[in-house]
Amino acid sequence: MNNRVQDFNRTLEQLTSAPELPACCVLAGEEILLLTETVDAFRASAARLGCTERSHWVMDARSDWSPVLAAARNSSLFGDLRLLEVSLPGGKPGKTGADALLNLASLATKGQLPDVRLLIQLPALDRATQQSKWVTTLRQQTHWIDIPGIPRDTLPAWIADRLRRQEQGTDRETLAWLAEKVEGNLLAAHQEIQKLALIYPAGALSPEQVQAAVLNVARYNLYDLRDAMLLGQADRALTVLEGLRAEGEALLLVLWAVGEEIRILGRISDLGPANLDAGLRANRIFGARERLARQALRRIPAAVWPPALRHVHEIDRMIKGVPVEGRLSDPWDELARLVMRMATAGAPRT
Repeated sequence: MNNRVQDFNRTLEQLTSAPELPACCVLAGEEILLLTETVDAFRASAARLGCTERSHWVMDARSDWSPVLAAARNSSLFGDLRLLEVSLPGGKPGKTGADALLNLASLATKGQLPDVRLLIQLPALDRATQQSKWVTTLRQQTHWIDIPGIPRDTLPAWIADRLRRQEQGTDRETLAWLAEKVEGNLLAAHQEIQKLALIYPAGALSPEQVQAAVLNVARYNLYDLRDAMLLGQADRALTVLEGLRAEGEALLLVLWAVGEEIRILGRISDLGPANLDAGLRANRIFGARERLARQALRRIPAAVWPPALRHVHEIDRMIKGVPVEGRLSDPWDELARLVMRMATAGAPRT
């Protein structure tokens, strides 16, 4: 399990048993299961500490924030603890909302709202929003908790930890199998793990027991397909492609995701190794995507990119009903051939 997830687990444990709640807490992230568990832990702690009233406001840039400010300032008749929750699903409060959030956080952290505990919920924020003044100020003033995602490579460890909590466990191969079945759908993973606790007693679970109980609830996205293709993970790339097809993802959108990656990386490949850094910067490829791109450009010979791009255009014509000589009749099958072509390019022949 990665450090971010371990840090989050420790934070959640501390929140559950804390003798006092922070005056203002901010939760930021997209993982619904972990966000829900954190909110539940905060509410449970508030109730344990004597909170008798809870109000919840869902706001955006067009909202009137004055009722929220008024609710925060209104003292409880008997001085009981109150929980005030503010959710910002879009992550964009606008200037008025940003000012209101900073005002609320300032009042809370300065002890001017003694009977209020403020809980602000935000989605995962883009880079520009993370660098905005209202976010940087909230990070400094409040108890900020980033809700982590659970990457594919740490999902087996996450599942093992959840099984351990209910006094169950299984071998590494079964954990990997289970992770494949629930990938991209942490809520479903949670449900399947709970199901194992209902069906079987504490102790070690055999592969047969887990496989008999667990449904295939994996959900994939276009980035999973791109990553597997660039990493040269052919089997996984086909599994993700079939998952997208089964989930009803639009073929044109899937082709666009694959084709755009081929177009951009092919153009960078044409620049040659000496201009690789400049090409990546010019195409705004940074961070994790940059690492994937560099690996793919090292693996895939330059001569592969132009015919691959022609292959993309041919599949596009097929989707529009134009037959292409030498290609399969089903454009989904032809897209699978293209994905395999890119995932296996440069690999040693066996």
